Amino acid sequence: MTIKDLKPGMSATVQTLLGHGALKRRMLDMGITRGTKVVMNKRAPFGDPLIINVRGYTLSLRGEDAESVSVAA
Repeated sequence: MTIKDLKPGMSATVQTLLGHGALKRRMLDMGITRGTKVVMNKRAPFGDPLIINVRGYTLSLRGEDAESVSVAA
């Protein structure tokens, strides 16, 4: 399951980052690390971007980037 699979209101814990290079570095810089709790707030009308809460702040992620973060509910 990835962040993109979460429904609004669901929470999950980050398991692994599937991306490489600059994408993985950007996720780490935003605080999306193993063991971090993320909460899906909402999706844009056409599904992209996704609005999530991470470490006490709100973050907007593209669907493509959200697919690179494996989570467990």
